[in-house]
Amino acid sequence: MEQLSLFDDRRVNAPLASRLRPKNLSRFVGQEHLLGEGKVLRLLIERDQISSMIFWGPPGVGKTTLASIIAGRTKAEFINFSAVTSGIKEIKEVMNQAEESRRMGIRTVLFVDEIHRFNKAQQDAFLPFVEKGSIILIGATTENPSFEVNAALLSRCKVFVLRALEQKDMERLLRNALEDPEGYQSLRVRITPEQITAIAAFANGDARTALNTLEMAVTNGEMSAEAVTVTEEGLAQCISRKSLLYDKTGEEHYNLISALHKSMRNSDPDAAIYWMCRMLEGGENPLYIARRLIRFASEDVGMADSHALSVAVAAYQACHFLGMPECDVHLTHAVTYLAAAPKSNALYLACEACKTDVKELRAEPVPLQLRNAPTRLMKELDYGKGYQYAHDTKEKLTRMECMPESMKGRKYYFPTEEGEEKRVRKRLEEVEQWKQQDEKEEMPQGHTSMSKKQDEKEETCRK
Repeated sequence: MEQLSLFDDRRVNAPLASRLRPKNLSRFVGQEHLLGEGKVLRLLIERDQISSMIFWGPPGVGKTTLASIIAGRTKAEFINFSAVTSGIKEIKEVMNQAEESRRMGIRTVLFVDEIHRFNKAQQDAFLPFVEKGSIILIGATTENPSFEVNAALLSRCKVFVLRALEQKDMERLLRNALEDPEGYQSLRVRITPEQITAIAAFANGDARTALNTLEMAVTNGEMSAEAVTVTEEGLAQCISRKSLLYDKTGEEHYNLISALHKSMRNSDPDAAIYWMCRMLEGGENPLYIARRLIRFASEDVGMADSHALSVAVAAYQACHFLGMPECDVHLTHAVTYLAAAPKSNALYLACEACKTDVKELRAEPVPLQLRNAPTRLMKELDYGKGYQYAHDTKEKLTRMECMPESMKGRKYYFPTEEGEEKRVRKRLEEVEQWKQQDEKEEMPQGHTSMSKKQDEKEETCRK
């Protein structure tokens, strides 16, 4: 008699995550903020009062499962639609079918998985049918719908945000899989609580990853007539590398760089190092991180510690020379330095205020005293007349006005008391006080205008 293997049965051959997909809310794990007793989404599903909605969340948190549960409860016609394999033609065919059903008094619920993969034209094809009520649209997406779903379509849908599963939810899910008849109840799997915790931590909030990892660990366990034992060595191979959620062109990319930037701004080097390592582990180009550090050095540290810019630029060069994985320590060096440095955004504020004036105010001509006069005509037009050469004075200062007349007295840079900027502030205050002294006080002897010096140089050249 042929001995039957555990994997001979077709039902058992299906992936564990597929076999254990909940068919009702009572077996659904996680998302208590949406599906707990009395919560709005639970009530909508239980009462079959579904309206157009979008499920937004990371992979493996139950978006497709919720659609499956809705399909099992609703009295409406339920159509499962894939954004990966469907085009405009298929959309129009389904929409026409839904319109016919509406005329017969039958509702149509259309589930679109990965709706963010539809382009604008494809999404626009849904819009008139959603407006008329021909379809109730349920979309699922891992991307921020604010960016990936047309505003007109998004405004007609309720967005439900699904969260990554918590550690306790993941462990509960794994235990359910071990006890469920559709799972491993008949196998009597021997697995320690510590191993379950390790799988839950590795899955990083993704139920599908957790179940796939458990399945792999059990498949590679030590089998006997009594049970299957999950070994430490086998499990270690299954969880050797965590797959972090990170899309270099998606929202998570901007979330993590924002977290890095704001942690450094808040002088928290530990948090900053963590977010930087998350980006590197997710596959981010170290040169991108280094460029952001260079920006930060001037925007958030600025004159409080001008060495910060040198450190950031040096880190960029080190990343360029070495690349990953060696350059991670150089980025850590720069991130720690910037986080620990005194902070000033005075340069950033000065730049932004000046850009506003440049855009909104009249483009004033350069004052004559600031213009060069390389030709005779320009000298006859008083180019350079009245220029005062600061190096010819004892104070290395003059009272010459450098702003256009209409902007005289306008200020952009307001130094803080932080770090080295305190010294800069004191210096600029002294300069301002000196300039406001009685202008009748003559400049020190030996002062020569730059225009006169320039005239002498040009005369020498002509000779």
